[in-house]
Amino acid sequence: MNWALARLIAAQICVHGSMAGMRLAAPLLALREGYSVAAVGFLVALFALTQVFLALPAGRFADRHGLKRPMAYSVAVACMGAGLAVVFPTYAVLCVAALMTGAGAGGATIAVQRHAGRAVHDATELKQVFSWLSIGPAVSNFIGPFAAGLAIDHAGTTPGSLEGYRAAFALLALLPLVSWWCVRSTQDLPAAAAASAKDGPPQRAWDLLNDPPFRRLLIVNWLISSCWDVHAFAVPLLGHERGLSAAVIGTIFGAFAIAATVIRVLMPFVAKHLRERGVMAGAMLVTAVLFAVYPMLQSAWAMGLCSVLLGLVLGTGQPMVMSLLHQITPSHRQGEALGLRLMAINASSVLMPLMFGSAGAVIGVSGLFWGVGAAGLGGARLAWRIGGEKKQPGQGPR
Repeated sequence: MNWALARLIAAQICVHGSMAGMRLAAPLLALREGYSVAAVGFLVALFALTQVFLALPAGRFADRHGLKRPMAYSVAVACMGAGLAVVFPTYAVLCVAALMTGAGAGGATIAVQRHAGRAVHDATELKQVFSWLSIGPAVSNFIGPFAAGLAIDHAGTTPGSLEGYRAAFALLALLPLVSWWCVRSTQDLPAAAAASAKDGPPQRAWDLLNDPPFRRLLIVNWLISSCWDVHAFAVPLLGHERGLSAAVIGTIFGAFAIAATVIRVLMPFVAKHLRERGVMAGAMLVTAVLFAVYPMLQSAWAMGLCSVLLGLVLGTGQPMVMSLLHQITPSHRQGEALGLRLMAINASSVLMPLMFGSAGAVIGVSGLFWGVGAAGLGGARLAWRIGGEKKQPGQGPR
């Protein structure tokens, strides 16, 4: 991993970490002020909702302007969102802050991913780069909430005081500025390369869905994301049924997250031996088997082992998806493709928990695991059919 890539990863971590910290601090403050669980759930949903609507415009903007201008706007929006919560720590302003920090994180993610994908020379480098980049969200999901929690507990006169929350919001407002420091000296795309998107007749982002490989990739990506979501949704329910404590359930979650991070750290070193569609198809098949077994497990140790295995196989998904996406989409439309992918994932994150809750009430938690596992079998076939229509990634060194 070179210094330029390390700066990109750090930039992504800081903007995303600001949103992750707000996603912890804002709901906690709302609960402290006496708001209902439904109101808190609405607040949490807003972090993803903005990205559903802004992902495509952000992708087009990145196609036209490269890395630094989208990053500057994303940093400014994230800073202002968290800064508003410092001055006006009310529920309404927290909702606005959720929208703004979510938008900043989404825009920065698209800009960083697009730039990283276009700066490589071949498919092996794509897999290596996106394996490294995929570690960023895991790190930011630790750093942001951890920093916010420390500020809430220790920066005020008493743990959990309003001053502590203000300090946490102030810290999260400053964090994205580090992102700008990381990318400010990065050499951006040449103007001629960005201008090539204007050649030919006008195109709509939805036209990308007419391309069978891209459409299959988007469905497989959605299935992988759904497997993550159903694990996060159903494990607490299973743990409660088994009489496990909250600490044990949290440990099972932690084992999943650690395994997903470990496999992503290892992937760059074996990237040249990996084939994207084979890895994704294998991940879907193994996930289907593990989902079939998971509801029958009774002990915490068995559930923990199954979570580790799920983390290992599902953790391989995003780097392979991102590598293939940059190979099967035109260079001048990769921002749009990334935006369409991010929009689909965030729409799923908003809607799928509602669907899981309704389905779980009808077919039970076991049926939920088995249903999503069966869908994974179809995803394995789709993943295997992706490929063959690839272009050379990137445009050489910048």
